Amino acid sequence: MNGILPLRLEGVSYAAGGRTLIERTSLTLEAGASTIVLGANGAGKSVLMRLMHGLLEPTAGRVLWSGEGARRRQAMVFQRPVMLRRSALANVVYALQAARVSPRDRERRAREALAEVGLSHAAGRPARVLSGGEQQRLALARAWALHPEVLFLDEPTANLDPGAVREIEAVIKAFDVSGTKIVMSTHNLGQARRLGDEILFLHQGRLAERAPVETFFKRPASAEAAAFIKGELPWA
Repeated sequence: MNGILPLRLEGVSYAAGGRTLIERTSLTLEAGASTIVLGANGAGKSVLMRLMHGLLEPTAGRVLWSGEGARRRQAMVFQRPVMLRRSALANVVYALQAARVSPRDRERRAREALAEVGLSHAAGRPARVLSGGEQQRLALARAWALHPEVLFLDEPTANLDPGAVREIEAVIKAFDVSGTKIVMSTHNLGQARRLGDEILFLHQGRLAERAPVETFFKRPASAEAAAFIKGELPWA
C-alpha cells in the first residue's frame, strides 16, 4: 500500500465569524522530517492543524493527501484530550474498535501501547482520575495503538508541569523514531528546538516563514519571526 504523504495544501483559506483565520496557505509536507507549527496564540496554529487533519473544511483551496485511506492512517492528539468514562485500557481498546481492528488483537495492542507510554500500571484505573500528564500520555497511547503514518499534535504539553512535559516529549520522540511523521503545533521555542526538524511559522493566519529549525532560530527571514523569537510579539 502506498503512503498517504506527501500532503499538499493548495491556496487554503478558512474563515469563520466574519474573520479570516487562515489566509491563502500553500505548502507540501513530506515524510520524514518532524514539522513544528510555531506562532503566537491566535496565529492560527490549531485551525491549520484541523484543516490538515480533516476536522475542518477549507472555505477556499484544497487539502490533498497522496494515498487512499488517509483518514484511517493518521491521528490527532489535542491540547485537552477527551477521556471516556471507562478505564485507561478500555479507552485504547475503544480507539482500536473504532478503527475496525480485529477483536482478537485489540487488548494486546492496547496493552502494548500503554506500556510504550509508561501507563501499564494504570490500565485498570478510570481515565478521568489520571493526572493531566497521564491523560495526555493516554491520548498518545490511543494514537500509538493505531500505528499512524502521520500524527498531528496540537499543543500537547500546554499547561503541564515540567516533569509531565519531559514524559510527553519522550513519547513524541519514540513516534518519530518509529517512522511516524510528526506535525506539532506549539508556541514554546525550546520545545520547537528539541523536537523539530523544520518550522512553519504562522503570523495572523499567514504562513510567514518555513525553514529548517537551526536556520529559523539563527537567521529568521521575516521580521515577524525575528520579533517572535525575541519575545516581542503579543500573545493574543
